[in-house]
Amino acid sequence: MTKAEFIAAITAKTGLSKTAAAEAVDAFIGTVVEVVKAGDKITFTGFGSFSVSERAARTGRNPQTGAEIQIAASKSGKFTVGKDLKGL
Repeated sequence: MTKAEFIAAITAKTGLSKTAAAEAVDAFIGTVVEVVKAGDKITFTGFGSFSVSERAARTGRNPQTGAEIQIAASKSGKFTVGKDLKGL
């Protein structure tokens, strides 16, 4: 499902205009991104939670040469599935 298809589904279920549904979806996405970028966790009970995942620095290998390389520590967004979506 694309974002446009998702907005159309929201429009059909709520009776909102496409513009209002698109604004609501954009506001939701923007808010989740802001919260996670700030280092906080946002939880939707039963659905799941968005948080920051931290990866430690580690040693890796260049697959072409086999030489060892240092991979820096990094952070990325993470979604953990809630109870309603587990076991689908």
